[in-house]
Amino acid sequence: MEIDLTEDQQAFIREAVETGRLRSAEDAVREAMLLWEERERRRLEILNAVDRSEASLSRGEGRSITSRDTAVQLAEDVKQRGLARFRGERNTQ
Repeated sequence: MEIDLTEDQQAFIREAVETGRLRSAEDAVREAMLLWEERERRRLEILNAVDRSEASLSRGEGRSITSRDTAVQLAEDVKQRGLARFRGERNTQ
C-alpha cells in the first residue's frame, strides 16, 4: 500500500523519529491506525447507546424533561443513585 502524506505530515513524522518519540515512519502509521480504531470503537459504542435509548423511548420508558425543575430533579436523582452505588462499592471493598 502506498500512502501520500502532505509535507507537514511528513515533517511531523520525521521530527518524531529524529527526537526518538518513534522508531520509524511505520510506527507513526501504526500509532495513527490504533488511535483511529479506538475512535471508531467509541463512535460505535455511542451509536449503539443512542439506538438503545431510542428503543427505550419507543417502549415508553424514560422521562420527559420539559422544564428546568424537571432537569434539576433528574440531576438530583442521578446524583443520589451514584452516591448510593459508590457507598455500596466502598462497603464491599
